[in-house]
Amino acid sequence: MFTHLTVGANDVEASRKFYDAALGALGIPAAQGPDPKGRYWWRTDRGAFAIGKPIDGEPACHANGGTIGFHAKDPAMIQAFHDAGVAAGGMSIEDPPGERTGPFGTLNLAYLRDPSGNKICAMHRVG
Repeated sequence: MFTHLTVGANDVEASRKFYDAALGALGIPAAQGPDPKGRYWWRTDRGAFAIGKPIDGEPACHANGGTIGFHAKDPAMIQAFHDAGVAAGGMSIEDPPGERTGPFGTLNLAYLRDPSGNKICAMHRVG
Protein backbone atom coordinates (compact mmCIF):
# COMPACT_ATOMS: atom_id res chain seq x y z
CA MET A 1 0.00 0.00 0.00
CA PHE A 2 2.73 2.50 0.91
CA THR A 3 5.80 3.33 -1.15
CA HIS A 4 7.66 5.30 1.49
CA LEU A 5 7.42 7.05 4.83
CA THR A 6 9.39 10.06 6.05
CA VAL A 7 9.67 11.45 9.59
CA GLY A 8 11.25 14.63 10.83
CA ALA A 9 14.43 14.67 12.87
CA ASN A 10 15.87 17.57 14.85
CA ASP A 11 19.29 15.92 15.16
CA VAL A 12 19.60 14.09 11.85
CA GLU A 13 22.91 12.43 12.72
CA ALA A 14 21.64 11.07 16.06
CA SER A 15 18.52 9.78 14.30
CA ARG A 16 20.59 8.21 11.49
CA LYS A 17 22.70 6.34 14.06
CA PHE A 18 19.56 5.23 15.90
CA TYR A 19 17.84 3.92 12.76
CA ASP A 20 21.00 2.31 11.39
CA ALA A 21 21.20 0.33 14.65
CA ALA A 22 17.51 -0.47 15.16
CA LEU A 23 16.72 -1.23 11.51
CA GLY A 24 20.03 -3.02 11.07
CA ALA A 25 18.87 -5.47 13.76
CA LEU A 26 15.93 -6.23 11.44
CA GLY A 27 18.28 -6.94 8.53
CA ILE A 28 17.70 -3.61 6.77
CA PRO A 29 20.86 -2.17 5.16
CA ALA A 30 22.38 1.06 6.50
CA ALA A 31 21.01 4.39 5.33
CA GLN A 32 21.81 5.89 1.97
CA GLY A 33 22.41 9.60 1.81
CA PRO A 34 22.21 12.30 2.57
CA ASP A 35 20.19 13.30 -0.48
CA PRO A 36 20.20 16.93 -1.74
CA LYS A 37 17.61 17.83 0.93
CA GLY A 38 19.70 16.29 3.73
CA ARG A 39 17.51 13.20 4.18
CA TYR A 40 18.75 9.67 4.83
CA TRP A 41 16.92 6.70 3.24
CA TRP A 42 16.60 3.02 4.20
CA ARG A 43 15.34 0.98 1.25
CA THR A 44 14.02 -2.55 0.91
CA ASP A 45 12.04 -4.35 -1.77
CA ARG A 46 8.94 -3.61 0.35
CA GLY A 47 9.35 0.19 0.56
CA ALA A 48 11.49 3.01 1.87
CA PHE A 49 11.82 4.97 5.11
CA ALA A 50 13.51 8.36 5.47
CA ILE A 51 14.48 10.91 8.10
CA GLY A 52 15.42 14.54 7.72
CA LYS A 53 14.89 18.05 9.00
CA PRO A 54 11.43 19.30 8.07
CA ILE A 55 11.53 21.09 4.71
CA ASP A 56 9.47 24.00 6.09
CA GLY A 57 12.27 24.85 8.56
CA GLU A 58 10.10 24.27 11.63
CA PRO A 59 11.24 21.87 14.39
CA ALA A 60 10.42 18.20 13.95
CA CYS A 61 7.79 16.79 16.30
CA HIS A 62 6.23 13.37 16.67
CA ALA A 63 2.69 12.49 15.74
CA ASN A 64 0.76 11.96 18.97
CA GLY A 65 -1.08 8.68 18.44
CA GLY A 66 1.05 7.74 15.43
CA THR A 67 3.19 4.60 15.23
CA ILE A 68 5.47 3.35 12.48
CA GLY A 69 5.75 -0.44 12.38
CA PHE A 70 8.66 -2.38 10.90
CA HIS A 71 8.50 -6.06 9.93
CA ALA A 72 10.67 -8.55 11.83
CA LYS A 73 11.38 -11.96 10.29
CA ASP A 74 11.42 -13.78 13.63
CA PRO A 75 10.93 -13.18 17.37
CA ALA A 76 14.69 -12.91 18.04
CA MET A 77 14.78 -9.81 15.83
CA ILE A 78 12.23 -8.12 18.09
CA GLN A 79 14.58 -8.14 21.07
CA ALA A 80 17.59 -7.26 18.87
CA PHE A 81 15.70 -4.25 17.42
CA HIS A 82 14.77 -3.07 20.92
CA ASP A 83 18.25 -3.50 22.37
CA ALA A 84 20.02 -1.89 19.41
CA GLY A 85 17.60 1.05 19.42
CA VAL A 86 18.01 1.70 23.14
CA ALA A 87 21.81 1.42 22.87
CA ALA A 88 21.72 3.97 20.02
CA GLY A 89 19.79 6.64 21.92
CA GLY A 90 16.18 5.46 21.70
CA MET A 91 13.81 5.01 24.63
CA SER A 92 11.91 1.83 25.45
CA ILE A 93 8.18 2.51 25.85
CA GLU A 94 4.98 0.61 26.62
CA ASP A 95 5.29 -3.05 27.65
CA PRO A 96 8.64 -4.88 27.47
CA PRO A 97 9.39 -6.56 24.12
CA GLY A 98 7.50 -9.81 23.70
CA GLU A 99 4.35 -11.62 22.75
CA ARG A 100 0.89 -10.08 22.98
CA THR A 101 -2.47 -11.53 22.01
CA GLY A 102 -5.28 -9.29 20.81
CA PRO A 103 -7.85 -8.82 18.06
CA PHE A 104 -5.18 -9.31 15.35
CA GLY A 105 -3.93 -12.61 16.78
CA THR A 106 -0.65 -13.22 18.54
CA LEU A 107 2.12 -10.74 17.78
CA ASN A 108 5.67 -10.26 19.00
CA LEU A 109 6.24 -6.52 19.47
CA ALA A 110 8.78 -3.99 20.74
CA TYR A 111 8.10 -0.25 20.96
CA LEU A 112 10.64 2.60 21.00
CA ARG A 113 10.80 6.38 20.74
CA ASP A 114 13.53 7.62 18.41
CA PRO A 115 15.76 10.60 19.34
CA SER A 116 13.12 13.03 18.00
CA GLY A 117 10.23 11.35 19.84
CA ASN A 118 8.72 9.39 16.92
CA LYS A 119 7.06 6.16 18.07
CA ILE A 120 8.18 3.05 16.20
CA CYS A 121 7.79 -0.68 16.69
CA ALA A 122 9.03 -3.95 15.31
CA MET A 123 6.43 -6.66 14.78
CA HIS A 124 6.47 -10.37 14.02
CA ARG A 125 3.22 -12.27 13.51
CA VAL A 126 3.23 -15.54 15.41
CA GLY A 127 1.99 -18.59 13.54
